[in-house]
Amino acid sequence: MSLPDIAFDRYYTYDEMTERLKALAAAYPELATLSSIGKSLQGRDVWLMEIGNPKTGPALEKPGYYIDAQIHAEEHATSATALYAIWHLLTQYGRDEEVTRLVDSQAFYILPRINPDGAELSLQPPYYNWCGNGRFLPGFDRIEGLIPDDIDGDGFLVWMRVPDSRGEWKKSENNPDIMVQRRPGEEGGQYYRLYPEGTIRNFDGVNVPIEKPFDGNMNRNFPTNWSPQEYGAGTHPLSEPEAAAMAKLILDHPNICGMCAYHTHGGIIMRPSMTKPDSAMSAADINLYKEIGKVGTELTGYPTVSIYEDFTPDKTKVRRGGLMDWTYEEMGIISFGTELWDLERTAGVPKEGYYNLYPRNEAVQQKVYDYVKTHMADKGWRDWKPFDHPQLGLIEIGGMVNIWTYRNPPGFLLEEICRTNVLFNLKHAAAAPRVKIDHVAVEPLGAGLYKIRAEISNHGYLPTNLSSVAIANNVAKPVIATVEIEGGELVMNPLRADLGHLAGRNERLYPWSPWGQQWSATAKPVEWLVRIEGKGRVTVIAQSEKGGTHRVETSIG
Repeated sequence: MSLPDIAFDRYYTYDEMTERLKALAAAYPELATLSSIGKSLQGRDVWLMEIGNPKTGPALEKPGYYIDAQIHAEEHATSATALYAIWHLLTQYGRDEEVTRLVDSQAFYILPRINPDGAELSLQPPYYNWCGNGRFLPGFDRIEGLIPDDIDGDGFLVWMRVPDSRGEWKKSENNPDIMVQRRPGEEGGQYYRLYPEGTIRNFDGVNVPIEKPFDGNMNRNFPTNWSPQEYGAGTHPLSEPEAAAMAKLILDHPNICGMCAYHTHGGIIMRPSMTKPDSAMSAADINLYKEIGKVGTELTGYPTVSIYEDFTPDKTKVRRGGLMDWTYEEMGIISFGTELWDLERTAGVPKEGYYNLYPRNEAVQQKVYDYVKTHMADKGWRDWKPFDHPQLGLIEIGGMVNIWTYRNPPGFLLEEICRTNVLFNLKHAAAAPRVKIDHVAVEPLGAGLYKIRAEISNHGYLPTNLSSVAIANNVAKPVIATVEIEGGELVMNPLRADLGHLAGRNERLYPWSPWGQQWSATAKPVEWLVRIEGKGRVTVIAQSEKGGTHRVETSIG
């Protein structure tokens, strides 16, 4: 077999990514199917790679796991990680025991680049550090204020430091490349305002407004808690074609019981809720998230945090319209979002949480500066140089190239980031409910009558309803047991038995009580009375939307 040449120390353009996806699908036709779920605004395909073993049953009769990447244009490391997931599942099938078991027993749906238009623009100089999907070019949706622009023509968008006696910043006395905050009551020095590199539309000679962009933050374009006040939320939920295609994919695959949406940056694993504190969530669901999150922390080193509790600095301005709120708050799917890559931790900065370093002090700035200068060279840092700005006068342009420092890691670190995060995806996928028929007993009663008794069980960590939210929202489907009879007929009990929900083994861990715990059933029996004269066959079928379908045939007579 000729394997495609895929290196995980670089970032691929749309054409390069497409070439590698097609090559992987061609190399593993028995396991991989590449299709387009829709077109971007500029007509590019939004690729889906579906992975599974059809010889072990149809995909929709197995638990599904979903991964998406690069919903935001500048988050290139996410696309590399999703591509790694595809590559790992295919190349390690038959070699790695866990990969083989998961590909045989589950279906994987992987979207390596949701936002191909925005990503393509962000991959080219001047490397727009921008999340849009190309409905507007960066800044073209703004009425006034700062418009991002490579005004010095060096191929990078960086920073402008503008002399201003009212400024909040000053140059560090130890390293003039670094800007530190002006202290309360401090006067008598040279002070600056810091702005992203660009020009000013409708400049009044005094203020430099920075408007929130309208364009394309598709992670604010989903139905639950959608608000037009969110930047880039669109004109209505699912107004962006790429987001609408994602939503249709998820709705068309009700077997999806776990998912991970990749972002950068921060080096954290995010869990719900986006809009409310843990105290307002189901205790059972919180336990699920924390236990699965611990596995992710062990593998990646990333802490698992609540978006609302730990990732939202101003609780009066919660994030609305996000994918995770739709998939968990409405559908009850156990959903994580991973922010890949943390420059500060990598540079040796002691750090707890995400926002505890803001504003960054001088010691932190120096550590990050030293790391970037050593490991990212000119692509991560541009030396400050004088520039005569057409509106602001004599300024300096330079500093950190955020997209290649804070936003995305250098190539030599990329593969390990991909590997550890994909290993967490596989552990999360392995937590899926797994409905099995453990035992079928046939008891002859005479006169051609037989009692059929079957034991239906959930062997997975998660319950077949996945979450308390799914039950509360009435979207959790029950486990159904049916019997098919060849050469005879059903005499008693309904052909179709509703078994309700089967607990996962997680429930036997929390909450613990020294007085004994009342657990929900992980297994239930079901019986039928059938009549078969002579020889025949019965097939017991256990069906779960999230836990898969299992069949057991038994000959009679």
